[in-house]
Amino acid sequence: MAASDLKPVSTRSALLTLLLGAEVPRLSTRELVAAASVVGFAEPTVRVALSRMSAAGDLVRDDDGGYRLSERLVVRQRRQEQAAHPSLRPWDGAWELVAVTTAGRTASERADLRTTLAELRLAELREGLWTRPANLDLAWPDAVEEVCDRFTGAPVTDPAALAARLWDLDAWARTARALLDATATDDPVLRFTACATSGRHLLTDPVLPADLLPADWPGDALRASHVAYKQWVVDMRRTMVG
Repeated sequence: MAASDLKPVSTRSALLTLLLGAEVPRLSTRELVAAASVVGFAEPTVRVALSRMSAAGDLVRDDDGGYRLSERLVVRQRRQEQAAHPSLRPWDGAWELVAVTTAGRTASERADLRTTLAELRLAELREGLWTRPANLDLAWPDAVEEVCDRFTGAPVTDPAALAARLWDLDAWARTARALLDATATDDPVLRFTACATSGRHLLTDPVLPADLLPADWPGDALRASHVAYKQWVVDMRRTMVG
């Protein structure tokens, strides 16, 4: 993947990127229109998108015309913030093991559990058995504790080889490097597209210990770039509406 292969983000994605990265809980219509105009979105398109997003429950419109994220998207905002600033702990070689031990769940419940475990950055070793290196401070939700048993252990095989089998590290790194190239350009639209895309890409970074990663792993560089660009968006918005 090259920087030129990045797909333009929709108006909805652009507005969500602005709101998800905001340092305040709400933005006015004026602020959103001004910021979106810098990265290629016309005012009429922005206003239509805001109305549709409000009607769909993505955004909550205040009485004074400002917009804030719905509760569902506030949860996503927290996840993105955690992805940019993961809570690490020293790694001693141990791995988390999560075994699904409760039967009789519906297909929807099973799918929700899989999503939750993936969001915790675990990978499925086999059906019903999930694992990852124990180098993250994880908050285990009730949805996991109620239907799973948790253990810690260590593989007897090469842990780096196991990590490479559980996660497609080369593919993740290729995309991350393309995003880093895009954020280094002078094109504000391409840079914004890379910022919006990198926020989603960081959610899929397994955040493995350095010993298990390929050489020149771009995870930390992408996190730093994403945080820096988000700050640029905040500063730009302040300048335009100040």
